Amino acid sequence: MKRKTKEKIKYGIFLIPILLMVIFFLIIPIISVIEGSFRADGEKFYSLYNYKYILGSKFYRQGFYNSIKVSALSTIFGIIISFQLAYSISKLNEKIRDNVLLYSNMMSNFAGLPLAFAFIIIMGANGVVTLLFEKMGIKGFDIYTQYGLILVYTYFQIPLGTLLLYPAFDSLDERWKEACSLLGGGKIDYWLKIGFPILKSSVIGTGIILFTNAIGAYATAYGIMVSNYNIIPIRIGALISGDVILKPNLASALAVILIMMILLVFFINEKFVQNNKFKQEER
Repeated sequence: MKRKTKEKIKYGIFLIPILLMVIFFLIIPIISVIEGSFRADGEKFYSLYNYKYILGSKFYRQGFYNSIKVSALSTIFGIIISFQLAYSISKLNEKIRDNVLLYSNMMSNFAGLPLAFAFIIIMGANGVVTLLFEKMGIKGFDIYTQYGLILVYTYFQIPLGTLLLYPAFDSLDERWKEACSLLGGGKIDYWLKIGFPILKSSVIGTGIILFTNAIGAYATAYGIMVSNYNIIPIRIGALISGDVILKPNLASALAVILIMMILLVFFINEKFVQNNKFKQEER
């Protein structure tokens, strides 16, 4: 018992740096943001003024709507493309599969200002593709719009979605496809009745991660749109580092609402997973 206790203490000591990082870089900032959200800017007393102001403002409601729209559409497109890519990767030989996964892992970290700069060079007003289309007499795609932002978001969703979905295909057995074929079922029957029901939890879980990954993205959106498009991360950035008016407490309230939205999405996903497990156990 003494030896086990000493080992627990020894390994517990190694966890102290991680615990300190969680406290100082996660717990304390969150507490500070929540506390600040209940203070009106320039006032010392606590109130719900910031939340009432946000909920009563058409401008901020539009910001939440745009954030949800861009995140949801990029997630849907990202899931569709990632699903096909992950399935294709699972059919490749081991050497090619490892190389593709390595590339996907690298590209999943290519986001923020570098990604925005790359798209501006390629598809901006004087981008390579834009100028090429102009010479061909074709009207180029305007990246400085809502749909341009959705395109960029979808791009950085695909590598992450592929990495998250790929392991799920290991749960599919090729013998099930053969059994379905012997029973007279086609590829559509196999995917509708066997493939998709098995992968459903993984797909929804990946979708939740991609949605939260998009709705909190700031650098990519700011690099392309600056402040010309109304989404919540840009509004938060403008309130804490803008050139005109600084309202950090209002920014804290926006951040808290954004966190609550993300937690709600995770809660719905958790309930879905639990219900799905319960149904499987009943079967």
